[in-house]
Amino acid sequence: MRFTKDHEWVRLEGDVAVVGITQYAADQLGDVVFVETPEVGKIVSPGDSFAVVESVKAASDVYAPVAGEVVEANTDLGSAPETVNSDPTGAGWFCKIKVADKAQVEALMDQASYDAFLATL
Repeated sequence: MRFTKDHEWVRLEGDVAVVGITQYAADQLGDVVFVETPEVGKIVSPGDSFAVVESVKAASDVYAPVAGEVVEANTDLGSAPETVNSDPTGAGWFCKIKVADKAQVEALMDQASYDAFLATL
């Protein structure tokens, strides 16, 4: 699993990246009440806002960690947004992106680097 400074995580499964937000992000948001996932077929570039998560505290954009095409969205989050809080790196994933360049995934932070980054916040 790889991580961004915006607290997204990426798990590569072949040439498809499963993307979600980290436990840290879910904890900072508080109780998630709404999730808008990206449309299948959407082309994204790193840093593009491609999803929205709303909590009792705030609404936040979710940014694409890699370039590619959205091939699947986790539509279950529409009726169960609290899954983002209870299982952010499992069932709370947002979408799957067919990765244009796997090197972009490798360039993201690994767990140790992300943990070190969190320690600076």
